[in-house]
Amino acid sequence: MKSFLFRIYLNLIKFVLGFTRTDDHLYVILNGAGRSGSNGYVFYQYLKKHHPEVETVLVEPWPSSHLPWSTWLQIGRAKYLFTTHQPFKIKRDQVCTCFWHGIPLKRMGFMAANDSYDNDVKNRCVWQHNADRVISSGDLYETLMSACVGIAGSRYRALGFPRIDALLHPEISKTQLLQDLFKTKDQAAKIGIYMPTFRYELEDPQLMEVIKGGNFFAFQDFDGEKLNAELAKLHQYLIIKLHPYEMKLIPQSKQTYSNLCFLGNDYLFDQQIDLYSLLGQTDYLLTDFSSIYFDYLHLNKPVFFVTNFLRQYEQIRGLLLTPYEEVVPGQTINNQQEMLAALAQLDQDQEQAKRQYWLDLTYPIAHDGNCERNFTSLHN
Repeated sequence: MKSFLFRIYLNLIKFVLGFTRTDDHLYVILNGAGRSGSNGYVFYQYLKKHHPEVETVLVEPWPSSHLPWSTWLQIGRAKYLFTTHQPFKIKRDQVCTCFWHGIPLKRMGFMAANDSYDNDVKNRCVWQHNADRVISSGDLYETLMSACVGIAGSRYRALGFPRIDALLHPEISKTQLLQDLFKTKDQAAKIGIYMPTFRYELEDPQLMEVIKGGNFFAFQDFDGEKLNAELAKLHQYLIIKLHPYEMKLIPQSKQTYSNLCFLGNDYLFDQQIDLYSLLGQTDYLLTDFSSIYFDYLHLNKPVFFVTNFLRQYEQIRGLLLTPYEEVVPGQTINNQQEMLAALAQLDQDQEQAKRQYWLDLTYPIAHDGNCERNFTSLHN
């Protein structure tokens, strides 16, 4: 019912704003990705810094039924709209650029086992009607996205993703990161980050209860104190960046460690940065099926893959690239014991060649200067 009413609300907004005059110098970013690798937010920062000749407006959270009328007027007047999720536009003469939010590994849309075909058909119509330009990193990305969403090949522009610029040029130093998040100085420090995908979609209440109890890895042999002690011995510091839903489950009493830090959005908003603006300062990544690992390949640093829920994901949603163990360029981990053994041998990394292979396959275009290419392409 709420979704139905929101559609009526949007249709009324579009009807009224359809009569507004378009401003060729107005750029509006509709950001639904928060600060966790948002192409929209990074592009917004770039425009504000390097192109003051245009008016740039950031709209977040998006979508929302609580926007002031003044913001809707800016959306209606903008010549250029940029989205991080579904494309959106109000008038035909607007240009909608869809950045999306990652190279997909998990199946979605038409390819997902747990999706509605009728909804997928409706979603495809939205893309065909509103997406004037879909930013890509190359042929593999376009093939995966079209298989899932049904995007016409002519809509793609292989210009690269703005957030890769932030990844390659961190705004936060490693020293500041240690001080801000761990309240320490350590010349020998290695900083890791753990970023799992959204595990709630597994529809496993027991899993949510495990996470709620502070076991953020959901390992059967999890021991937070032991993990923290072993990290301290190794001079390693681990940032835990969970999906916001999961972050809300874990009480503050379960987040008190010296070498583990739970990173929420508050820090990123306070610093006015995206996660990728500090990600480049980390030394390794722990993930599962999140598309972040494709981006992390640009750093050529170790990636470890937590696979304790691999079979459930394969059955409930499915993966676009298989077999998983052959696709991922890093060691797979099923429990805390295996993870600690892997982290103890961090300097014995043997996966550089495989990471480079997958980077060349997923990002064959120039790695840097993505924001500038996206901006100049609008006027060529």
